[in-house]
Amino acid sequence: MSNPESFGQKPSDGPSKAATSKDISSADGSPAAKAGGGDNGEDIAALAKGGRTNIFGFLLRLAARLPFLFIAGRIYGAAALGRFAYAILIVEFAAQLATLGLKRGLAEQLSQTKRPHVHVVWDGLIVSLFASMLAAVLLILVPQIMFPNSEINGLDRFLPLVIFAIAGADIALAALAYRYDIASTVRARSVVEPWTISIAAFLFSYYSLRDGLILAYVVSMIAALIASLWPFFKSYGFPSGWRPRPLAIAKLARRNMPLAAADAAEWGSRRLDLAILGLFASPAIVGIYYIAQQVASLPQKLKTSFDPILGPVITRNLEAGNLKAIASQVSQVGFWIIAAQAGIALALAIPGEAVMGLVGPGFVGGTGALAFLLAAEAIAATAVVSESALVYIARHRNLLISLSMLLLQAALSVAFIQVCERMGWSQLHKAAAVAAALMIALAYASIIKAVLLSKLLKAPVNGWRWSLIVAVMVASAVGYLATRLPEWAELIIGIPMILGSYAWVIWRWGFGPEDRKLFKMKG
Repeated sequence: MSNPESFGQKPSDGPSKAATSKDISSADGSPAAKAGGGDNGEDIAALAKGGRTNIFGFLLRLAARLPFLFIAGRIYGAAALGRFAYAILIVEFAAQLATLGLKRGLAEQLSQTKRPHVHVVWDGLIVSLFASMLAAVLLILVPQIMFPNSEINGLDRFLPLVIFAIAGADIALAALAYRYDIASTVRARSVVEPWTISIAAFLFSYYSLRDGLILAYVVSMIAALIASLWPFFKSYGFPSGWRPRPLAIAKLARRNMPLAAADAAEWGSRRLDLAILGLFASPAIVGIYYIAQQVASLPQKLKTSFDPILGPVITRNLEAGNLKAIASQVSQVGFWIIAAQAGIALALAIPGEAVMGLVGPGFVGGTGALAFLLAAEAIAATAVVSESALVYIARHRNLLISLSMLLLQAALSVAFIQVCERMGWSQLHKAAAVAAALMIALAYASIIKAVLLSKLLKAPVNGWRWSLIVAVMVASAVGYLATRLPEWAELIIGIPMILGSYAWVIWRWGFGPEDRKLFKMKG
């Protein structure tokens, strides 16, 4: 099992101590932190800059995702949406496994190698290509895994071919993130992908209301792949002199298995609820839950806003043995994410009926599930940020905690559904039940992972601050008043009022000098 001390060796392609923060680069041009790992203020500034860029991407993604939800709900309906959601769940899970943990593990590989970085990245792409091929062949041969409750028609069987595009784009963007190029991730994932699926879903609705959503998804993934590879080739170039190393690639795949499993577990925790619900409820209920899940996933994107930049910062400080700096960085980013997610959760949950009603009148019944899912995202922030360090210093223990969380979530989901059936409650209550099970499981993971990381780093790791309670109370009071407004005003006026009151309290009493770096546009 790995430990912090195993990262004590200085990276071979790292900069000298004499380098300044503005001209730091590795042997092949990748940016790096100071050799000491170590100006924590500069690291926090780098985290703030990367997060600031990706938060802008989150806003772009929000603006693009809403038209898709509106089109999917109003034009295609809950049943077609439920069929689409379950198929995509399986395909994206396979793609997650096919990356073999390289979305986060690539930063570690690049920080420890003497080889040209472009060669290392291409090794990773080859590994992913092979894994994608295995996953695609399996799903093509057994398409019932993707469509358990509906007939398989047309090109449904070949949907898994999109796995190559998903995994390839993820690894290319991870390589760019190592060089602090977060703008490419924003462009591919927050502009090209969501706007393509929204436009394509509308156009394909004239072709087929049964298959339009799936076809739109395939087009959006291909567009995102192109948007990822273009800056990748501009930054890294082509792998001149590269030769695949089969044994090294096999070793890389084997070493990354715990990281890949942890990634899959974290990803699966946000999909297991939908998978279990699909076994106990109709496709229409699955479609309603999917909409609630998509709305709730919007604040979740704020967590991923820091992932591309947090990984490289952590790996470089691990190489320098600067464990206290890592604790500080994890706590700092944890507070940023908790504060942002809590505010957005309140703004979407309090006027939840109006939000779900935007998609269609038949989706309002998913408001209860939406509330639990939004709460779950805020609760999960501590676990997710702690895991950003645990995957490098205690990957096996982190994996065990993640797996135990999934088992807890599955057991609670089935138990809560059984209670609903015994009580004679509707299927919409089952949707709320699996969301509640997710919330409890994520709370368990947040506590355990934060405690473990604190012990390993020998420093406190805590993103919680008491000012959050005051901000939540003020925003809740404002939100209660907003619900007295007409539905259109609840959305147009109420949501900004909730966010504004919450943000004012956090800015006034919650943010210190380090926090305000997130909004410092220079430096």
